[in-house]
Amino acid sequence: MIYAYIENLNGKYKNSSIEIVSYAKNIADAQGDSVIAITFNAEDSPEILYKYGADNVYNIKNEALKNFDPKVYASLISQLIEGNYIIFSHSDESTSIAPFLVKEKEAVYITNVVSQPLSFSPFKVKRNIFSGKGIAVVETSNPFLIITVALNSTGVKENPVSGREINPLITIPDDSPYKVESIEESDSKIDLKEAKIVVSGGRGMKGPENWGIIEDLAQVLNAAEACTKPVSDMGWRPHSEHVGQTGKNIAPKLYIAIGISGAIQHLAGVNGSKTILVINNDPEAPFFKSADYGVVGDLFEVVPKLTEKLKSFINNKKI
Repeated sequence: MIYAYIENLNGKYKNSSIEIVSYAKNIADAQGDSVIAITFNAEDSPEILYKYGADNVYNIKNEALKNFDPKVYASLISQLIEGNYIIFSHSDESTSIAPFLVKEKEAVYITNVVSQPLSFSPFKVKRNIFSGKGIAVVETSNPFLIITVALNSTGVKENPVSGREINPLITIPDDSPYKVESIEESDSKIDLKEAKIVVSGGRGMKGPENWGIIEDLAQVLNAAEACTKPVSDMGWRPHSEHVGQTGKNIAPKLYIAIGISGAIQHLAGVNGSKTILVINNDPEAPFFKSADYGVVGDLFEVVPKLTEKLKSFINNKKI
């Protein structure tokens, strides 16, 4: 069996779930095997998972699992798996669970994968290294593999099957050392890690009182909001919006960086973006070297004008 761990947020499957199922299905087809998706307390219909190749969906429902605990989740997944491959998203949640399984199953752990398998005997695949600055080809002959796939890196392919949902019986361990004391949620209504478009601000915003122009642009684009580490450290924005090497690693289709110089630590968390637009009044800002598009100008003039032009374009398109 090929297993795919499916994340959900408040019971709704995350966008990454489609990519993970599609990746698992590709391996299953090559191995003449089937795909089992594993998720916790999902409320969404499993039909979307069947559409991309999940033959069975193990939906483990239990109120005791409402608060995320990586060790408990890993223990429950371990009770269910009998195959050689477990596919995860390279997300905070999944990379918290996977190491426990690696230890328990004595598996090979390949993280941040950015390609379909190049071969299966030995297993060979590409992965990101050096904070996305390089690509390594790794291989192993170990039969048990745990893989995390980088967000938006391998694409998806519809592969409909006649799947079924199963609610397996499990034993919940009661010896976890973890305790959830509080949960901090972003003010954004869109999950930052799942967003297709992200609008981000840096110290060039000059203060939290100016963040309205970020919010206005994000609202027009139906985008998530993000910020740099200094911005969150100064309390302008919540830490849940911090993207970068020490924050969240994201890979949206479009990343708009406003008033951000482009320090290497920030770039490490966003260089997986398909397209990067930088708006900065300093033509020598390092971020321009990594940008697909750049605008040199006063952000307090450029961004409101951009927002108004986009509003006009969208409204005319709807007519």
